[in-house]
Amino acid sequence: MNYTRQPQLNPISLFIILFFSLLLVLLLLFGWPHYKVWKQGMDGQAALAEAEQSKMIQVQVAKAELESAKLRAEAIKLVGQAAKDYPEYRKQEFIGAFGEALRDGRIQQIIYVPTEANIPIVEAGKQSAAQ
Repeated sequence: MNYTRQPQLNPISLFIILFFSLLLVLLLLFGWPHYKVWKQGMDGQAALAEAEQSKMIQVQVAKAELESAKLRAEAIKLVGQAAKDYPEYRKQEFIGAFGEALRDGRIQQIIYVPTEANIPIVEAGKQSAAQ
C-alpha cells in the first residue's frame, strides 16, 4: 500500500493564522468606518477645490467680457463721433458695405426708389397727373 502523508498544521502555525485572521477582521471592523470618514473628507476637499477653480474661471471670463464691452463701447463712441464730425462718413461706410455685398454676391436684385429730401416718392405718377 501506498500511504501519503498529509501535511498537518502544528498548533503554533494554527495559532498564528487565527491570530492574523482575527487581527484582520478587527482592523476591518474598526478601520473601515474611519476610512469612510477620511474618504468623504477627501471627496469634500476635491469638490471644494473644483468649485474654487470653477469660480476663478468664471471671474476671469467676467473680467474679459467686461474689458471687451468697454472696448466695444469706446469703438462705438469713436464711430459716433466720426459720424458727427464727418457727415460723409456714413455714406462712405454704406458705399463700402454695398460694394462688398455686391462682390460677395449677397445682393440678388437692386430696386431704385426715387426720393425727395430722403422721403420716398411712392405715387410719383399720380403727382404729375394731378398737376
